[in-house]
Amino acid sequence: MTALSWVLLVAAVLFAVGDWVARARSNAPLEYLCKPATLVALIGTTVALSPVHDAGARRAWFVAALVCSLAGDILLMLPTDRFVAGLAAFLVGHLCYVAGFWAHGPGGVAFAVAAAVVVVVVAPLGRRILGALGGQRELAVPVALYMVVISVMLATALATGNVLAGIGAALFVSSDTMIAWNRFVRPFAAADIGIMVTYHLGQAGLVLSLLH
Repeated sequence: MTALSWVLLVAAVLFAVGDWVARARSNAPLEYLCKPATLVALIGTTVALSPVHDAGARRAWFVAALVCSLAGDILLMLPTDRFVAGLAAFLVGHLCYVAGFWAHGPGGVAFAVAAAVVVVVVAPLGRRILGALGGQRELAVPVALYMVVISVMLATALATGNVLAGIGAALFVSSDTMIAWNRFVRPFAAADIGIMVTYHLGQAGLVLSLLH
């Protein structure tokens, strides 16, 4: 980590906490500041840090993933419902993470084992979410596609054996799952905070995995 990357990482933490407070207090102006600022600071951290010697290509893909996530954050916090557009931005972001992991990809056996574990865990949740779409059947294909992509991202991260990458990806998938569950299955009280805390920690874990 360089001095600049530490400063930017601390800024990302402060903005993230500010966003959690904004969510807890339904403070829209504070959220409009802190939510995108968190990702901007994480993008800066990723650019400024010194990755391990073979992670140059992975870092470039991760920066692209974070930029897509920033676009998704902005789309999803707008007053009008831009769920599909936000979903598309995050889908491209997950594909960028996958491409980054495969720049020096895991072995085929490791990926197959990780994919099997992910399917066992994610498939029941996916069936429940898709079954709850009800009158929103037009969302079935994009939501199902998104589930497949985030599952591949998680399986790839786990297969690399990079602990921070695996934890970060798992937290990111947890955040996305909570979004879908809260929106389609059953709203729950802690959704706003839980979604953002796991999301920010997940993104931070993926960024810091570049150091290992």
